[in-house]
Amino acid sequence: MKRYDLFIIGGGINGAGIARDAAGRGLVVGLCEKDDLAQHTSSASTKLIHGGLRYLEQYDFALVRKSLLEREILLHMAPHIIWPLRFILPHHSGLRPAWMLRAGLWLYDLLGGRSSLPRSRKVRLDRGELAGQLRPEFRTGFCYSDCWVEDSRMVVLNAIDARERGADILTRTRCSGLDRYEDHWRITLQPGRGEAFAVESRILVNAAGPWVGEIAQSFSNRHQVSPVRLVRGSHIVVRKLFEGEHAYLFQHTDGRVVFAIPYEHDYTLIGTTEVPVDSPEDDGISEDEEQYLCRLAGEYFAQAITPEDIIWRYSGVRPLYDDRNASASEVTRDYVLELDDDAAPALSIFGGKLTTYRKLAEQVLDRLRPLAPQLGTEWTGTAPLPGGDFEPEDFDQRAHDIAARFPFLEQSTARRLYRAYGTRVESFLGNASENDRIADGLHAAELRYLIQHEFAQTAEDVLWRRSKLGLHLSETQQQQVRNWFEQQ
Repeated sequence: MKRYDLFIIGGGINGAGIARDAAGRGLVVGLCEKDDLAQHTSSASTKLIHGGLRYLEQYDFALVRKSLLEREILLHMAPHIIWPLRFILPHHSGLRPAWMLRAGLWLYDLLGGRSSLPRSRKVRLDRGELAGQLRPEFRTGFCYSDCWVEDSRMVVLNAIDARERGADILTRTRCSGLDRYEDHWRITLQPGRGEAFAVESRILVNAAGPWVGEIAQSFSNRHQVSPVRLVRGSHIVVRKLFEGEHAYLFQHTDGRVVFAIPYEHDYTLIGTTEVPVDSPEDDGISEDEEQYLCRLAGEYFAQAITPEDIIWRYSGVRPLYDDRNASASEVTRDYVLELDDDAAPALSIFGGKLTTYRKLAEQVLDRLRPLAPQLGTEWTGTAPLPGGDFEPEDFDQRAHDIAARFPFLEQSTARRLYRAYGTRVESFLGNASENDRIADGLHAAELRYLIQHEFAQTAEDVLWRRSKLGLHLSETQQQQVRNWFEQQ
């Protein structure tokens, strides 16, 4: 029976980040995920690395500053999957006054410290490249900087690095039993295929996302476990609504904000909603949410949209720590770590966000250091994620060089591949050719790489999480990818 120092339940961004950090510090680490990596909340985000501008109104300055400092670190850790994005915040005369927006953005820049991103400024919305995109009543606004991230790829890259540092990453493997002893855990695991088996671990980390409360309740010797507030965030994708590489942040009379972001070249991503739900399985967008997002977009954009315009939609249930705030949109997005050491120790993670996952992992290991005296020092702040060992400003030239070296690739495909894999793209392109093309821009060599190195097992893993090719390929081409997997 294999024995671990640390075993993690949950293959979202927090679980994968902890596995990477702990393995790099010398611990024997295991992780199980009942589905694919990032199949739930971590692939259903608004896909931003940001400070959270609206958290300033909640006076959560510590979370904003922590997030903005992490934004700079992550941008240099993974310049292939994270890149700067300009946001336009229109001034709505019936909502927050212009001076308040200006003051909030000044504070946002100040909390971010020395940053490589441009600082905020006032802009005209009826001139230049922005002219005609919004309704005519929106004439002025503000521009500020944050970052975009390929969320599910960030999870996968952390898991790859964890495995390369010695961790066992067990996808499609459910934790079906937890037996707690004084000095260790006995964890029963049920793979999707095959018989159940057991492992042991000195420490358990519960990073199960929306299921964190359910798992904590199953093993806790205490009468009460910290409550979880489950909030569904839903997004819609429509045909491109505006030209340019900027995004929009729209205010609403109900106090919430919604983003409209250029997505996958041909589309606009609009989200998110914040709807309280009772179960992690309540992860499907409702008709009311679709109407809400379309209606709000129509209040700002010159071009109206309806639910009939939606090309794709997705939702995720966020496991927020219940701080007893009445409004779902005002519940803290910061994380809370709860250590249960009545017997063999278990640490549960409540809340969190993509931007702060790396810092969360560091703080988890700080809490566990007295229980793992062999733990090494912090290291993830300067170590790039797999494929991210290049400077952000070099991306365009590197993608161009890949297209030149492999002439069977179109320039758009070369950019997609370098965005996904960075410097690791050549590890499989040397085995690719026009003859092994499965669909437009997709070769069997890439699929084999995803199976061997990135935990992919199905066509859906590839089409919707390792990439977003599902938006670009026809149904016939998607079926060709499914047929290829079935033949393997």
